[in-house]
Amino acid sequence: MVCSIPGLIWEKVLATAHANGITIAYETSGNPLDPPVLLIMGLGMQLIAWPDDLVNGLVEQGYYVIRFDNRDVGLSTKLHQHKRPNLLWAYLKSLVGWKQSAAYTLNDMADDALGLLDALGVAKAHVIGLSMGGMIAQIVAGRFPGRTLSLTSIMSSSGRRGLPGPTPAARNALMRPLPPGAGRKEVVDRSVETFRLIGSPAFPTPERLMRAAIERALDRSVSPDGLARQMVAIVASGDRTALLRKIRCPALVIHGAADPLIPVACGADTAQSIPGARLEIIEGMGHDLPPQLIERLLALLDQHLRGKMAPELPPLAPHRAGSGTHH
Repeated sequence: MVCSIPGLIWEKVLATAHANGITIAYETSGNPLDPPVLLIMGLGMQLIAWPDDLVNGLVEQGYYVIRFDNRDVGLSTKLHQHKRPNLLWAYLKSLVGWKQSAAYTLNDMADDALGLLDALGVAKAHVIGLSMGGMIAQIVAGRFPGRTLSLTSIMSSSGRRGLPGPTPAARNALMRPLPPGAGRKEVVDRSVETFRLIGSPAFPTPERLMRAAIERALDRSVSPDGLARQMVAIVASGDRTALLRKIRCPALVIHGAADPLIPVACGADTAQSIPGARLEIIEGMGHDLPPQLIERLLALLDQHLRGKMAPELPPLAPHRAGSGTHH
């Protein structure tokens, strides 16, 4: 499919690649000769969850954008050979630090990402991850420094024990099962309720856009068991602090001050764990990418990916995006 905007034409390609023993569905946008940007999505979300305006904006800035479905969601391989885990039991074990029995870990998912880059012949990429995708991106940057041009970790965490967890309402929204026999309307309504709960209070996404995105995702793929396995992969993967301290590429950490799912303290901890990382806190932002913030995010990413963002020098406090204060 060919997309165009004034002064620019590029091709969007939806395809699959065999990597790390699985099939990975991916989409590329832009000119393959431009610097590559790998987008890694979060828990249970498909590649189409990346806002088109963000993807198109990165292409306009001169980047070749690669986004993909993580294993167990979307059109990538589903690990049906592994039964659906008991999330309540996994959560209780995580509270006391017991070892988790997981079908795979975030390290495996990082290997998937590297395998996709290999399949596409991409030697190095700017790596941008959101939520769980941020955790995977951190692992890519820490384990494969020669393949990572820069790291951007958005609304994510280091996994360090002792960090604050979700609000009770956010946790319950994720853990609460749908009633038996729930129909499509109930699934959509519940999803709207959840996304509204964890979303940005100062930048609410219009409900019609939210419902359209949910309907589109349901039409493309449904994988509740895969989501559960990904959730256990997160808790089974543990603390990444030691790995984060080894990262030497330019790193940007973006977090919403009003995130109820992964509190802003987790973003601050991530930035403090990565040498020289820049922390940008956005007031009023929750755990989503609302349309009202896309231009601000693109401006931050453009500075970061071009190496024009001033480094954060400890022990200065984090810059709060939009506050007018620069360090």
